Amino acid sequence: MNSTWIYLLVMALVTYLVRMIPLVLVKEKIKNKFICSFLYYIPYAVLSVMTIPAIFYAVDNKISAFFGFLVAMIFAFFKKSLVTVASFACLAVFISEIIIHII
Repeated sequence: MNSTWIYLLVMALVTYLVRMIPLVLVKEKIKNKFICSFLYYIPYAVLSVMTIPAIFYAVDNKISAFFGFLVAMIFAFFKKSLVTVASFACLAVFISEIIIHII
C-alpha cells in the first residue's frame, strides 16, 4: 500500500475522532460559565493564530507586511466590514511595496 494512502487514512481517523469524541463524552448541556466562554473564544483564537503568520510571510518585505497588518487592525477596530478591512490592508501593502522599491 502506498504511504500516501496510509497518511490519508490516519488523517481521516484523527479528524473523525476529534469530532466524534466530544459528542460521545458530553451528553448534557455545558453549564459552567468558564468552559462556555472558553469554547466561545476558541474559533477567534485559532483564526488569529492561522492568519497572523500568513500576513507576515505573504510578502518578502516585513515592513510592508507590518503596514498592511496595522491598517487592517485600525479598520477592524472601527468595525468595518471584512471586505473593507482586507481591501485597505492589501492597498497599504501595495503602496508600501512601491515606496520601498523606489527608495
